[in-house]
Amino acid sequence: MDNKYNLIIVGGGPGGIAASVEASILKMNKVLLIEKGDNHSTTIRKFYKDDKRVDKDYKGEALDLKGNIKFETATKGDVLDLFSECLFGNYIEAMFNTEVESIKRNGEYLEVTTVDNKQYLAKYVVASIGKMGRPNRPDYAIPASLNAVVNFNIYKCKENEKILVVGGGNSAVEYAYLLGKDNDVTINYRKAEFTRPNEKNLETIKEDIASGKVKARLGVDIKSIEDKEGKVLVHYTDGVDEVYDRVIYALGGVAPVDFLKRCDIELDEGGVPIVNDKHESSVKNLFIAGDILYKSGGSIAKALNAGFDIVEYIDSLMKK
Repeated sequence: MDNKYNLIIVGGGPGGIAASVEASILKMNKVLLIEKGDNHSTTIRKFYKDDKRVDKDYKGEALDLKGNIKFETATKGDVLDLFSECLFGNYIEAMFNTEVESIKRNGEYLEVTTVDNKQYLAKYVVASIGKMGRPNRPDYAIPASLNAVVNFNIYKCKENEKILVVGGGNSAVEYAYLLGKDNDVTINYRKAEFTRPNEKNLETIKEDIASGKVKARLGVDIKSIEDKEGKVLVHYTDGVDEVYDRVIYALGGVAPVDFLKRCDIELDEGGVPIVNDKHESSVKNLFIAGDILYKSGGSIAKALNAGFDIVEYIDSLMKK
């Protein structure tokens, strides 16, 4: 399969749908939409109740729509039907159940890498991701008293801590070898071998485990955790119990800030991507749409307009 595209759109929410539809109407070829959920509009499907009204405007901010999606305030079902008609009625190439790990410059192209280590190249990329995505959590309960030392990224870590990293993907192994420089780190993965990391990460974590820089508990799961005098007592399924200063879960569902940093996108102090008036990020030809751009959240209308504006601009660049 040819993995080169003119435009790749990451995210199947309103901004991504708008970008896809406008690209189709402008007759752009080689356009691909990538969405980590099993359908479009995951946020609306998961976080809106069935009887909830979906408003065009957000917090009273009324906007006129610029593009070809005629969205008005309606029921959840009506909005999903409209977006389905827009997306699938335009025969847009889409991949669902596919999570993007990173977007990096690769010569004249941007390289989009998925969590299953597949690469797709594009001259232009639109990242339309929301804030409501959350890291995956374990099935067992996390005591509220441990919230300060049970984390889903490494930003609260200190030096000289005994840390358990839980997970077997790229984020987990990256956390483990980064923290292993200044801490006593163990990585736990329920499978006996790492199968998800890319080649470079896999080689690095194996070297760190072999050298003793990182300890490994592979092929065993965690049954539960509890608070032991402010530290985390971990109960493994093989009967072993161990206390850690901190536990970090890297079980997928990448947090937006982690993803943006992995893409080398410059952020402001609040973790919001820095973009110019064309929605272009610090990475050339990588554009940002969606409520990730707004500290207080953004309306569906803003996302639809951003998708329209970005694709109109990309079209003008392609025709130069």
